[in-house]
Order: sequence, then structure tokens, then C-alpha cells
Amino acid sequence: MTVGTLDSAPPKDRAIAQKFYFAAWRWHFYAGLYVAPFMLMLAITGMIILWFTTVAPEYGDRIRIPVAEKALSIADQAKAALQSYPEGSIGKYVAPYGPANPALFQVNLDGGNRMIALDPYSGKVVQDRAQDGTWNEFATSIHGELMIGDNGGFGDLLIEIAASLGIILLVTGIYLWWPRNRQNWRDVLVLNLAARGRAFWKSLHMTTGFWMSVILLFFLISGLSWAGVWGGKYVQAWSTFPAAKWDNVPLSDKTHAEMNHGALKEVPWALEQTLMPKSDATGVASGLPEGTPVVLESVVSLGRAIGFDGRFQVSAPADASGVWTLSRDSMSYDSADPTSDKTVHIDQYTGKVLATVNYEDYSTAGKAMAVGIALHEGQMGWWNIALNALFCLSIILIAVSGVVMWWKRRPSGSFRLGAPPMPDSMPMWKGAVFIMLALSFLFPVAGLTLLAVLALDVIVIANLPRLKAVLN
Repeated sequence: MTVGTLDSAPPKDRAIAQKFYFAAWRWHFYAGLYVAPFMLMLAITGMIILWFTTVAPEYGDRIRIPVAEKALSIADQAKAALQSYPEGSIGKYVAPYGPANPALFQVNLDGGNRMIALDPYSGKVVQDRAQDGTWNEFATSIHGELMIGDNGGFGDLLIEIAASLGIILLVTGIYLWWPRNRQNWRDVLVLNLAARGRAFWKSLHMTTGFWMSVILLFFLISGLSWAGVWGGKYVQAWSTFPAAKWDNVPLSDKTHAEMNHGALKEVPWALEQTLMPKSDATGVASGLPEGTPVVLESVVSLGRAIGFDGRFQVSAPADASGVWTLSRDSMSYDSADPTSDKTVHIDQYTGKVLATVNYEDYSTAGKAMAVGIALHEGQMGWWNIALNALFCLSIILIAVSGVVMWWKRRPSGSFRLGAPPMPDSMPMWKGAVFIMLALSFLFPVAGLTLLAVLALDVIVIANLPRLKAVLN
């Protein structure tokens, strides 16, 4: 028997299929109650992030400047960036996107860092703003942690639950949408513009959800890879680039993730948990010509000599044991090609190249995440930006239409929630529990949440008539 031929199935099979349908609908309903507000938040903040990172960067990265014959030296550019802040120091240099764009300098100050967009030809400051307090940082903090806890904190956990239940919502939704009885694929694939009332909202919910289902699954999985439990402890921990591959390199007790700025994820996913190398003041080997001081100018020159071109970033040592770090990666919006990721660490005393990590050195999961995150953040070109904007708008439509469907369906004039009824004598319940246990292994937060809700539904709600009446 197939779902599509349910009308011709024996009565016993039709009864079992109907019970499964109502069970899936009930789970879809409960998951949607929790997930819908989060999906709205993620879609709205996602569009804000997309705008301020790819279209209108807030540090002035994309400002157009007149192109001159020759640029100032990096040292002279750094002096120009520090002219208004003589007490500051250069924490980072970001090479321009192209000859008609400014260079960026991060100026470290006791009262808060500044980001200086500088004309590399004239040394003129074209924009000067605080590093903190950007719309991108604000939206990212909400998007990833609800501004109530960092990675692994309470806000992060709430969002991980929503993303995990989103997968359940997706699976049950596909089961509910699958053509059955007298439906056909046209009912699923084409919006019924002639429908009115709840039927129109159902068609909008079903059709939009179907077309977005694969993209939604991709966004949920790639987003979960950053979450504190499934990402940080379950996937990323086993997919991180092993620092042991660097032969005879002293390691610090700091990870690459400490180079991230607040909620912003600027370090490649595959490197976040990798320990940083450290500089050795007693070393003598050098990667620079003899007698060349290890300063920003020489480090940038070394970077260009070893293959860094276009936009790349140079981070100064954070302390006496820190290293110079050159990087080009899609996480920092340096390149539209995540397979060109490259990170190099240089000893601050000798100029020796201590460690190099290319895209090819990532694990399989690390490579997948490098490409997946670039797609997730709309970094691979205008087609990617347009696709992500369309996806976010579609998610808003799905969430809103789901709420409208419930509102039109709920019992009027009462405080009842109107959940789909739980089938009596559900067949093969042991198999369902086994599936949830397996899900708990694959997605711990989703599985445990489902088991908790199942216990609440079967043990608590089913045995409290008044509560059951309110919910149903």
C-alpha cells in the first residue's frame, strides 16, 4: 500500500494510516508552536545580517574611492590611520577588495577599538567608526544566542532546540503534504489562488514549504553545526583541524575561536577549536630576508609573496607569545570562493612561518562546512544573496501562514489550544520510540526534547482531563 492509493487500501490499513496521519499532525502542531517564533526571528535577523555583510558593510569596505597611480606604503597607511589616535595600536589590517576600495585598519584603544576605512593612495580617512555596536553584530547576537548567552549558553540552547525541532517539523510536514486520497502533485506544487479562507492559507503553507524544504534542511543543518551541543560538542569537536599536524610548533592554550569578535564568527569553522601556535623569543630561523624587522609592512609583503592576493587580513600578535596571522577566508567575507581558504601563522620575533592551513587540509566535515557556511551567509555572489533573501521571505510566509491556519481552525469562544487529537491505540508505538532514540543519537537536543514532550503528552496530559480539554 502506498499513501497515494489510500482510498483503495483495506479498511484496517486505512485506519492505521489515518492514525499515523493524526499523530504526525499532532507532532507537527506542537513543534510548530515552539519553532514558528524562532523561524520568524531567524529569517528577519538573517536578512539584516545579509544586508550589512554583503550589500552595505558597516566598516566602509565597499566605499568607492578614486584610483591613483601608486598606493602609499603599508607603514604610511598605518600612520595615517593612527593620526587621530596616537595612543592606539594597529590590531588588524584588511587589504582592499579592489583598487577602487579602501583598506581597513583596526585601531586598538583602551576605550573601545575603532575601524578606519582609509584611502590607500592619499592616506585620507574615508570612514571612522567604532568596531562594536554595528547592526550586523546586534542581529548576529540575536540570531545565534538571543543576546542571553554565548555559544553553549541558554539562548544558544533555545535556538538549538528550535533548529532541531525544525527538522522534525520538516519531516512531518512532508508526510502531511504527500498526496493522498484524491490529492495530486499539482495540489502540492502549485499555489491554489482560487482558494479562500483557511484553504488558501493551507495551500500557501504547503506549497511554499514544499519548495523550500531542501533549502530549509540545509540551513538547519549548517546552522546546527555552530550550536553549542550538536555543533561544538558533537560534530565540530571531531572535525577540527588537528594542531598536531604542525611539526615541532609550540602551542599556546588559546584556540582560534578567541580571534572571533564577540558573537561574530570570523574564524573558519574547522579551526575554531584548534590551538593557536605561539611565538618563541629565543628562535633564530626566519621566513624574512636577513635583517628585515617583523612588522606589519614586512608581514604583508611576506603574505603577498606566499600567495595572498586580493582581500586578506593580517592580525597583529595579541601578547608577548602571540603570532602574526594572515588569513583569507569566506568567514570574514574575504573571498567568494571558500575553497581558497588559507590561514598562516608567523612568529612575531623571527618571521618564521609556524603553521599553514589550506582548505585542502580541512577534514571532510570542515570542507563541507566551509562551503555550507558560505552559502548560508550569502557569500558566493549576487545569486546567493538573492536566493537567501527569497528563502528568508519564504520562511516568514510559512510561519505566518501556519499561525493563521491554526487561528482559523482553533475552537472559537474558548481557551482551548486546538491541538490535533492524539490517536487511541497507536500501532507500532515501540517503533516510534526507537526512531526517537535513534534521533537522540543523531541530534541529541531534538531527541531529548521529543522524548520529554512525548512523556508530557502520554503521561501528564492524557491523565489530566482539564489540561487535556484545554489543549485539545
